[in-house]
Amino acid sequence: MDWSKEIVLVTGGTGSFGKKFIRVLLEEYHPAKIIIYSRDELKQHEMRAAGYDHPSLRYFIGDVRDQERLRRALQGVTVCVHAAALKQVPACEYNPMEAIKTNILGSSNVIDAALDAGVRKVLALSTDKAVNPVNLYGATKLAAEKLFVQSNAYAGGKATRFSCVRYGNVVGSRGSVVPVFLKQRESGKVTITDERMTRFWISLDQGVRFVIRCVEQMRGGEVFVPKIPSMTVIDLAKSVAPEAEVNVIGIRPGEKLHEVLISDDEARTTVELDDMFVVQPAEALWFGHEWEKEGKPVADGFRYASNTNDEWLGVEEIKKIVAPIEEAYNQGTLA
Repeated sequence: MDWSKEIVLVTGGTGSFGKKFIRVLLEEYHPAKIIIYSRDELKQHEMRAAGYDHPSLRYFIGDVRDQERLRRALQGVTVCVHAAALKQVPACEYNPMEAIKTNILGSSNVIDAALDAGVRKVLALSTDKAVNPVNLYGATKLAAEKLFVQSNAYAGGKATRFSCVRYGNVVGSRGSVVPVFLKQRESGKVTITDERMTRFWISLDQGVRFVIRCVEQMRGGEVFVPKIPSMTVIDLAKSVAPEAEVNVIGIRPGEKLHEVLISDDEARTTVELDDMFVVQPAEALWFGHEWEKEGKPVADGFRYASNTNDEWLGVEEIKKIVAPIEEAYNQGTLA
């Protein structure tokens, strides 16, 4: 895949992922054009002021809820990365219809507009919370995943293909727990909901590079899952604020004790590669299950969960990961 010939559109392009993704593309892949599609003019202005003012960049004001605007923005686009979403679990619980409009109907709009515009590759960002969801955010992302996978059947003879990337919590992204712990540390107390809690963790750079790789390799209908380490939330708290008192406040509504990236039901169609899993569509006339030639099917009943993971991060390893985030937080430059 020759990125220099690609015209890329990123929905939610002013978010933590979007900014890092665009930076890596600009510095290492040099696409012909990158379109930043988002609804917040202030964030777009701030991106320009922060140095995102390359000649190949275009800023489009628009909401994924607006299908006509998406159709206009996607004209001539060859690759679309769909990162726009309402992501905060409490906000989605309190505003359920807004989450549905953005995460489900917005995804449907991206699909329809991409089909009409003839975009070749469309990759959506998903989350571990889409697996066996217990909150509305996870349920909306599960629905979005289903829409993206099955929309390959709607393409007919067109070249448009849709896939998803699913990974865990992004260390240091806007809204993640690390900045919260850094802020709480100033008071001498940090709060966690349960001492047993575990989470998958991935850095922003790792997430971006995984998405780029998946765009290059996608054939349509896959859900790509990277192999990433787990950590306990109590170890994370100790790494960020070793001198602070830890208060356990109890698990919140819609919160899981452990996260799952691949359920045992999905194992039947999952192939394991060296550094990732590929969940293939169960039934797809457009899909030839070629991934089985490149990896091996996982065992029946396999489940990829944060508490039974083979790879774990200890306190010292977590400190190394958190160090640059803490520096950015102190400088006021955290994404």
